[in-house]
Formats: sequence, structure tokens, C-alpha cells
Amino acid sequence: MIIEIEDLRFDTIIGILDFERVKKQQVIVNLKAKYKYKKGDFINYVDLTEIIKDSMNSQKFELLEDAIEYISNKIETKYPQIESLYLKITKPNILDDCKVSLSNSLTI
Repeated sequence: MIIEIEDLRFDTIIGILDFERVKKQQVIVNLKAKYKYKKGDFINYVDLTEIIKDSMNSQKFELLEDAIEYISNKIETKYPQIESLYLKITKPNILDDCKVSLSNSLTI
């Protein structure tokens, strides 16, 4: 099975620039997780969205790299049946002429 979360949008503190540390900005998160499904042992997409939002809001990461590693580790710990995980975080409004994203793919 593959579970996907597309374009999860919320505001959070993230970044190293001075203004990013005081004012929330919008982020967009995309996730794709491949896992072995066994009857009754499913992955709850609501839990995944909460892990992402809670992690980013509580940690107030400076770097996207740190956010992706932290969130990936939390998801892997909660859902050991995941075989591979793709996570992408986009900052759509940080630059006027483009969106900035960072992604990572893990095979577990």
C-alpha cells in the first residue's frame, strides 16, 4: 500500500532569517509512504498530518533539513511497517519569484 498526503498547508516558524524567527509563514508538506498492510494494522493519515504539524510547530526548526529528519524519525518510530518514505517541505512565499522546497526519500 502507499499512503499519500498532498499539499498539507499550515503556518509555522521555520527558517534562519531574522524575520522567519518571529513571524509564521506558510509551508506545504507532501508525503508518500509505502508500507505492508496487514488487516487491522493500517496507517492513520490523520495521525500523520498531526505528527507533521505538531513537530514543526513545537520545534520551530531553523533548517528544512532538520525538520525533514525529525519528522521522518517520528513517523518511522510510530509506524515500523513503513518500507519507504518520501517527505517534501515547500516554502511557497519566502521568495517573490519562486517556491523553495527540500525533499528526501528513505528506504527503511
